Amino acid sequence: MGSKMADHKIKILIIDDEKNIRLTLRDILEDDGHLVVEAGTGEDGLELLKIESVNLVLLDVRLPGMDGIEVLKEIRKIDETLDVIMISGHATVGTAVDALRIGAYDFLEKPLSLARVKLAIRNLSEKQTLAKRSALVQQTQKDKYRLVGSSPQIHQVLDTARRVGPTSAKVLIRGESGTGKELVAHAIHAASPRAEDAFVKFNAAAIPSELVESELFGHEKGAFTGAVGQKKGKIEMANGGTLFLDEIGDMSPGGQAKLLRVLEQKVVTRVGGSKPFPVNVRVIAATNSNLTEAVREKRFREDLYYRLSVVTQLLPPLRDRPEDILQLAEYFLQKFSIDANRPGLQLSDDARRRLQCHAWPGNVRELKNLMERVAFLSPADRVEADDIAFILSPEEQSSLEPSQDVGLTEATQKFQQEFIQRAIKRVGGNLGEAARLLGLHRSNLYRKMRQLEMGDDVPDDE
Repeated sequence: MGSKMADHKIKILIIDDEKNIRLTLRDILEDDGHLVVEAGTGEDGLELLKIESVNLVLLDVRLPGMDGIEVLKEIRKIDETLDVIMISGHATVGTAVDALRIGAYDFLEKPLSLARVKLAIRNLSEKQTLAKRSALVQQTQKDKYRLVGSSPQIHQVLDTARRVGPTSAKVLIRGESGTGKELVAHAIHAASPRAEDAFVKFNAAAIPSELVESELFGHEKGAFTGAVGQKKGKIEMANGGTLFLDEIGDMSPGGQAKLLRVLEQKVVTRVGGSKPFPVNVRVIAATNSNLTEAVREKRFREDLYYRLSVVTQLLPPLRDRPEDILQLAEYFLQKFSIDANRPGLQLSDDARRRLQCHAWPGNVRELKNLMERVAFLSPADRVEADDIAFILSPEEQSSLEPSQDVGLTEATQKFQQEFIQRAIKRVGGNLGEAARLLGLHRSNLYRKMRQLEMGDDVPDDE
């Protein structure tokens, strides 16, 4: 049989009182790579279901004792998601309708067409495979946005998300870079009536200023050089769902004015367009800067600030919630150890103490990146303090210790320079890979390197 069938192996229970039919079905199904168990009565089939985990039941309608319809009803009580294909040589249209109404996947008539049986099982097994993949994607998405921690601060953040989520209130999330502001935004989205709709992220700091409006509002063909076709903006993509505006403080004045119009009038006009169209979007914004100071200095619109900050949530840095450090470290280590095919990795007591003593200037992002590197580079399954020394070296620790000669700004600058240099060295000088390792967008890394005066050959943008 073809490889496609072999790729969708399932376990099938045949319930039919005719032995020859059971044997014929077993032969063709096992030839296709499926596993088969069988029963001659409905009662025996139901007993098998209590001890066997199967993906599909082939169920005859006419059986001694309990008939097939009764058995189908009992199967639904045992597992309402289990797929059942009914087979019969004596069924009426009414029987078939009853079976499908109760939840049968398909109804096949005897004498059985083996080609029809194979087609029905192929379609069903592919459906089950797609369902498994969909469930895996949903679980992966859930894990991606999981907000880990047991500190009072995290409990308060989650409580706010649960209370604010069902409302339409706009939320402004404040916190240092790397604290997990996107996770909080997604927690609010997940608690809202929009949870099944899109969650779209837009990072105002990651896109060159001249492209911000095009990315956010979309553009029409010919709106500017290079606009070879119409493009939807992030707001339009989030229609019906939630738009997460990260680093909102870096948005250009023109972008701020257009965003305010969207919030006030609930319409969007693409760049180069003249006709506005309605949108229904919930906006959650985040910033690591002081927006009230930016408002005072006329760098951020006051009216937009008050529109965005109906509810304000502060996400504290990792150093202010030390009880979350080990919980996060173990969560990330478990996650990345699976990716590294090293599921037995564990932190030693000394390694745990070392992690707790670190100030984590890069917050949760820094800890996550460290655990990823440890998962791939630790020489043994028991992770010792020395295995993470590359990030907690004496030089790096002392660079953050106050002294009479070095102030906080200079010390922080020195630490950031060394930290970035280590990342670049680790990936052989590839700035794009270094940005990924550091959990930064490439343009953010380039900008940071220019601020730290780390060379004249840093690109201006992506």
